[in-house]
Order: sequence, then structure tokens, then C-alpha cells
Amino acid sequence: MSQSLKLIKEHASNPKLWLVIGIGVAGIVVLVETRRRTRRGKTHKQDFGAFVERFELLPFPQPPPPAAKQSLSALTFAINDTFDVKDYVTGFGNSTWKSTHKAAEKTAVVVTALLMSGATCVGKTVVDEFSFGISGENKYYGTPTHPQMPSCKLGGSSCGSAVAVAAGLVDFAVGTDTTGCVRIPASFCGIFGFRPSHGAVSTIGVLPNAQSLDTIGWFARDPSILHRVGHVLLQLNSVETKRSRHFIFADDLFQLSKIPTQNTIYVIGKAIENMSGYQAPKHLNLCQYIDSRVPSLRLHQQSTHQQNETSILKTLSSVMLSLQGYEFKTNHEEWVKSLKYKLGCGVSDHVIAAINTTYDNIKALYKVRTEMRGAFQSLLKDDGILVIPTVAGSQLKLNTKKGFSSEFHDRTFALSSIASVSGCCQVTIPLGYHDDCSLSVSFISFHGADKFLLDTILDIYSTLQEQVSVGSYSLPLPNINGNRETSELLKEKGNAAFKERQWSKALSYYSEAIKLNGTNTTYYCNRAAAHLKLGCFQQAAEDCGKAILLDKKVRKWARNSGYGKFIFCYLISSYYNF
Repeated sequence: MSQSLKLIKEHASNPKLWLVIGIGVAGIVVLVETRRRTRRGKTHKQDFGAFVERFELLPFPQPPPPAAKQSLSALTFAINDTFDVKDYVTGFGNSTWKSTHKAAEKTAVVVTALLMSGATCVGKTVVDEFSFGISGENKYYGTPTHPQMPSCKLGGSSCGSAVAVAAGLVDFAVGTDTTGCVRIPASFCGIFGFRPSHGAVSTIGVLPNAQSLDTIGWFARDPSILHRVGHVLLQLNSVETKRSRHFIFADDLFQLSKIPTQNTIYVIGKAIENMSGYQAPKHLNLCQYIDSRVPSLRLHQQSTHQQNETSILKTLSSVMLSLQGYEFKTNHEEWVKSLKYKLGCGVSDHVIAAINTTYDNIKALYKVRTEMRGAFQSLLKDDGILVIPTVAGSQLKLNTKKGFSSEFHDRTFALSSIASVSGCCQVTIPLGYHDDCSLSVSFISFHGADKFLLDTILDIYSTLQEQVSVGSYSLPLPNINGNRETSELLKEKGNAAFKERQWSKALSYYSEAIKLNGTNTTYYCNRAAAHLKLGCFQQAAEDCGKAILLDKKVRKWARNSGYGKFIFCYLISSYYNF
């Protein structure tokens, strides 16, 4: 038996030995893989490719007493590439647009409001070209990488902002939501995403896609930060009269979903059954309701020869897309026609169709919008919350044409069109993971009920979290009141998932454990191993570095001990002969 193997056998019970082995394995594989990829001319993106441009806009100074403390003090945020920042060119997700426009003379109202509240802006993020897509892909600035599932699509158009939040690069991020552009990537990235009531947040200084649908939305990992940002952007009062709440489940929409919907309905029902002020939930066939309350949409449905029950939502989504196309053409036709160049994958057809289409039924489209708002005001009144799936299926893989199929668009836009056309506020709520895919649910409340909806999330989330953790979902929600015992449980669940070769699930568990206890060396080592299995070698190297830095004794021991040298040599030999 070699000297190296004897040393390993003699000290097998020493936990530090296995820590060094873990770090050594990760280091070796990182080194080898980095060299291999360098030879192939491939490099990893910094910051998961979320940013177009990094800069720092410092917050306004804290006003002297008796002024209240700035509500977003010490928080960082990012904005997508549709927001104006003084002396920077707003790129609109397109390099040709950027090269043909001048730097902004003023900063967008939204950005200024956040700076005045104490937050620091750290840069602009990637957005689908012209905010005209839901794939999260951009041929000019690259496609951001999903922090948990690198092989999956993110959804768009505010993809970079979603990634910046999901990866922990910022505390919150701001994006635009026209046809689902905040809600969809929030769902796919497993974070909160809020689309406010139409017109509730100023769009001054933001490049328009379609004004009657455009809203300013935001992302956060923590419901309390989501709530605080909302109070700033919506200019809300901190005090509101307590009122009851009643949930309405759109049963027909959950039947369309490909995710485990019965779990969602059960979890929410259990969460509210013993909470004060929450009435027993009701159930509704939403398609039938819309069909009976929006007569102009029914006429539009007849003109397109779509007569089955669920086709009413496809008709609604076609109205949404027609409105978007008409207003985009009004805003940007002159510029698009002045330049002849190839647009991004999946975007070119949309833009060309919008510019070339003749819109003869505009008044009828706007009438649908007006009737939808009235119908939802009648349905939800002043205490109703509609519960629907955020998306109808799981993430799609990168580099697949399925992402642009009619089925994908139909199912996605059918759900997102409800809030987009009615102007209601909607929040995407993460519900963990199932089969290596993130799960979410959406709450919708009536136009103008933004504070009511934000307060509801803050009120219900911890209870919802408890129900998910004991339910049959694969991963519990982030525990905002977590402790070391909970983080250890998450680590053990991660280990179990790792043994089952469920790398993404294991990575998620370890990441949640780190959120609860970021000083545990083992958690970083374990997550590094999961990163390696997923091919995220740069992230693995970063976690290994954090593990070494966290424990000075381990760093010194690994440097000075003979075990480290012998084990390292043994591992190299094993790796190359594996």
C-alpha cells in the first residue's frame, strides 16, 4: 500500500481530512476543466451574464432629524436596459439602437425615487431585444445564466434583473412588465416578482414598448424587501385599515397547468384556514366568468372561430399581443424602417409583424381592456385575491426551438394576459422546486389594490412557507426566520438529493442553507461539489475559496500538513486514471 493511502486510512475519522479532500477534488477538477475550456476558447460569464453595464449610483444623503430613516438604506439594486440614467445611453437590448441614440439627459423617475430612499444602483441588466420577447435570450449582450439550472431558459424580457436577484448579486432589481416580462422570469428563477396596477408607478424616463400594457415591476428574494420597494415606488401610506381577505381559485387554469397543481391549492388552503381575517376560499371557472362578463371579447372570439371554453384566454392573449404590436409600431416604426439589419432570434418575426400589420380594430381592442378591468373589479371587489398558476409548464432547455413554438407562447400568454389586459396587480410567489424545476403561484388583486396585495404576501408568507415545508414539494421555501437547526436540515436534504444524482435540487438545498448560515464551511464545500456536477466551474471555485477563507485553522492545516500534499498528489493521480 502506498504512503498516501496509508495516511488516508490512518486518519479517515478526521473531519478536516475530508474537508481538504473535498476542497482538493473541487480544486483539481476546476483547474483541469478551466484549462480544457481555455483550450477550446470558451470562458464563463461574470455575474451569470446578468449585467450589460456596471456602475454605481450612490443614494441621496440621509435627511437630518426629524426626518425618518431612508427605508431602503444599505440595499443594492439593478435596473434593466430600458431605464434612463443621466449621461448613459439606454440600449433597449439592442446595440444598433444604442449606437443611434444619445445619452440620457435625466434619470428615470423610478431610479431617482429608489436612490432618494437610500438604495444604491449597481448597474444595468440584460433585457430581451426591445423588451419584445419572453425567452430571456439576447444575441447582442448574451443570454444570462440561470443561477440554479444553467441549462434552462430564464424567461423574459427582464431576464437580467431576475438573475441578478436570484444569484444574490443585488437585494432587489427593477424591470418592465408588458406581457409577463417580470412575472415569467420570477417564476423560472424561483423569486418574487411584482407587476403593479397599470399606471401606478411612473414610467417617465423608461423606453416604451406598449404604453397601455407597460408597467414597472420589481424582483426580490425576500417578501419584506418586495414590500419595502413597493411602498417607495407606489408612494404608499404605511397605515391602512385592516380588512378581510378571500381567495378565489381559478380551477380551470390549474387544470391547464403541467405542474402539481393540487399541491398548490392544498398548501394555500391550509395556510389560511386558521389565519385571522381570511375567509374560506372559493372556486371559480375563470374562463366562463370572462366569457360572460366581457362581451366584446366574445365577439372577437367568434370572429376568429375559436369556440371552446379555454379558447377565451387564447383570444384574450391575441388581444393583448395586438395592442402591443399596434403601440410598438406607433412608438418605433420610423426608427425600425430607417435601418435594415437582422434582429435577434425569436424577436425579428414579432417586430416585423408589428411594423407591417395594419390594425383596423383598435377601438374594439381597447374596449376589451375596459371591460376586463370592470369585470375584475366586480369579481374581486375590495377584498378578493385570484389565485392562478404563473406559468403553465416548466422551464425549457436552452438552444431548443420549442421555446418559440406556438404551444409555448399560447400557454404562457394566456395566463399573463389576465393582469396585462385588465390592468390588475399581480405577484409571483416562489413555491420551491419539483423535478428540478422551480414552482410558483400568482395572486391577482383588483386595479389599485397594490398595497393590499403586498400586505397579504407579507402576512401570509411565513405560514405558506410552513405548509410547503411539510407538503410534498421537493424544496421548502426560503426560511426568512431560519436558524442553524434548519440550515443543517437543508444540508442533509441536499446530501440526500446529491446521492440521488439530483444536482440542481442539491444545489438549491445547499444555497438555502448558506442563506440561513453563511459561516459554515461545509455548506460551501457541498455546494461546490453540486456546482461541479452541473458544470458551473467558476462558481465551484468561488465556493471552495470561501470555504478556505472561513476557517483559518483549516487553511493553515491544509497548507502545513503533510496530509494535504500526499492527498493532493493521490487525487491528481486518481483523477487522471479515473
